[in-house]
Amino acid sequence: MGNPENLMNQIFNLRLSSARQARKCEEEEKEQKLKVKKAIEKGNMDGARIYAENAIHKRTEHKNYLCLTSMSS
Repeated sequence: MGNPENLMNQIFNLRLSSARQARKCEEEEKEQKLKVKKAIEKGNMDGARIYAENAIHKRTEHKNYLCLTSMSS
């Protein structure tokens, strides 16, 4: 099989990258929410709807990365 120490390092690296991706998704979600607010202020409801959908997708992606990060070995 594989070296157990090498496998543990790979698992650690995957968790670390998942945590980074989760933070990135959270930032992108905040950006999308700001775009929603600006679009509503300008009266662009179709654009606001699209930005809101993107924010929801990013929130879901964020939660999925957090689940992946917290999985036990």
